[in-house]
Amino acid sequence: MEKNSKSSGRKRQRDEEIEAEGRETDESSSLESTLTFSDTLIALRIMRAQFPQIDKSLKEEKVLRVFKLNTGQDDNAVMFMDDYLAQIGLVMRRLEAKNQDKIAVFEWFKTYVIASKLEPSIEHEELCSLLSFGGMVNDEHISLLINAGLLTRQLIDSNMYWFAIPNIGSILKGLSQGRKELLSFLNRRKYKEMLLAPLEKKRLRMSLLDMRFHLRDLIGSGHLKTLQTPTGLVVRISRD
Repeated sequence: MEKNSKSSGRKRQRDEEIEAEGRETDESSSLESTLTFSDTLIALRIMRAQFPQIDKSLKEEKVLRVFKLNTGQDDNAVMFMDDYLAQIGLVMRRLEAKNQDKIAVFEWFKTYVIASKLEPSIEHEELCSLLSFGGMVNDEHISLLINAGLLTRQLIDSNMYWFAIPNIGSILKGLSQGRKELLSFLNRRKYKEMLLAPLEKKRLRMSLLDMRFHLRDLIGSGHLKTLQTPTGLVVRISRD
């Protein structure tokens, strides 16, 4: 009986703490009240179920391009092809004054490599073969593409390259550090959880990305989970 009493007491204390957090904000959760968060979760579940067909179709139609990221084994980025080609254009304009005789490789890259190679990686020989449709290819051309941030060498095989997004370094740094900061914050809390409403309003010191981005990122990866309570949606560290 005494054990049950203590357990009930702890549960009441926990409920009171959650309710207190809910009162810290004058508004109910903006994501919950507009159903934005719930709608996003539903959309993600639908996309997850349909992704094999959607991914193949949109890639083949050259609407989207998928990139492998170095922030985690299963981390990928999806980018609209128009935005990706625009990034290549910015790189070309930035480098053309210094590399007039080599700048043509970017057009070869867009026309013969990006247009035909849909996978996130490419082998050195195939890369040179495709580029050669535009002109005589040499090591300086490949180095220019790497230095421009369009290709990165795979660590386990130096003859393989990952296609990359130029100028993404600061975003990847924010993604990695923001994940650690948010998980560390929740791990320090008594029950390793917090109501979504006050949590989404907090600012991360180590990332320029929005808190809601990091919440959805970590929920999608399984590091966090959500639980509906009488006082609102709770975000909790996954213990699996």
